[in-house]
Amino acid sequence: MKILALVLTFVALQAPVFAQATKTGGSSTGSGGSTSSSPPATVDPAKMMNRDLDTLHKMGRAGDRLTGNVTVTGGSVPWDPITVTVVCDGKEKYTTNTDGKGFFAINSVDDRGPNTVKADPKPAGWQYLGCNVQAVLPGFNSSTLAIANRGLTDSTNIGTIKLTREENSGGSAVSSTTASAPKDAAKAFEKARAAWLENKPANAMKELQKAVQEYPQFAEAWYQMGRLQEGSNPTEAANVFRKAAEADPRYVSPHVQLALLASQGQKWQEVVDETKRALDLDPRGTALLWYYNALGNFQLNDMGVAESSATKALAMDPLHEQQNTEQLLAVVLVKKMDYAGALAHLKNCLTYFPPGPNLDLVKEQIAQIEPAVKKPS
Repeated sequence: MKILALVLTFVALQAPVFAQATKTGGSSTGSGGSTSSSPPATVDPAKMMNRDLDTLHKMGRAGDRLTGNVTVTGGSVPWDPITVTVVCDGKEKYTTNTDGKGFFAINSVDDRGPNTVKADPKPAGWQYLGCNVQAVLPGFNSSTLAIANRGLTDSTNIGTIKLTREENSGGSAVSSTTASAPKDAAKAFEKARAAWLENKPANAMKELQKAVQEYPQFAEAWYQMGRLQEGSNPTEAANVFRKAAEADPRYVSPHVQLALLASQGQKWQEVVDETKRALDLDPRGTALLWYYNALGNFQLNDMGVAESSATKALAMDPLHEQQNTEQLLAVVLVKKMDYAGALAHLKNCLTYFPPGPNLDLVKEQIAQIEPAVKKPS
């Protein structure tokens, strides 16, 4: 069928490109406001008390952007971004990421269609009034911050989210080997982190090599070496990710990166295997992890699992930062001959895809699928 050939060709061509776009180096950033650096500077209304309220509104109200930070009890925040979610009435309405120091920002969002967040002219402080903010990190429990009513002169900072180790957790995004590292290895690891924060990757790599030489079981040091190498030497990065996984079988993060690297080489069975290992350790998963599990299973022609995983990924990503997810779900539904379901998802893609070839392709897909959908009598 011409419809099926069109959408399958799109996924086959898009998979390695998307893998490269979402790999190493911080959080993915959608127009919804995820941050991979320190939160944007804000105006302190308290310093403008003698100015008129109209100027105060124009320059920035406390509710325009909310900020906060995440800490880990008994340790440092991971190098990788931590997902922060805003939950309203039991549903995730907004997601963002911390920067390397644990800071995050929550911004207002635009209209992204009927199946996504709704347009709201109110600033973030009012838009999410009464909602709860939590951090998501495998192997940890998160405290909760409530978004309360805020005045014009209130600080944008809503507080600190504290993460504490979850007892008897299956897996963790922070390796237990870090706490066991000898003094010299731990010192080298902290020096590597400082160099990484200063954007000095060569110095960071040098210190990480010292750390693993001193302590070969240092899983996080192996893992961070892989993150630094995966852009320039993906083969060696995969090798050190495997060393990280071997050093700590409960460490989730290496399996996620191995899945992304496998997708670049279109090694779909490996993608499925690594995402499954990660999900066995962390059943909640992430939008990115569920997406790659869906993509791998789709390529292996397991449409049932692909649909389930893509649906979970979509539900965890209200701002559509992993933009391909909904289109992949539509492709899966086409192959299952659910043309009405596929059409609904493709039309929703129109509400948030930016102008360009992908948007043009979605329009072409819609034009070809619409005739196959029976109109109600």
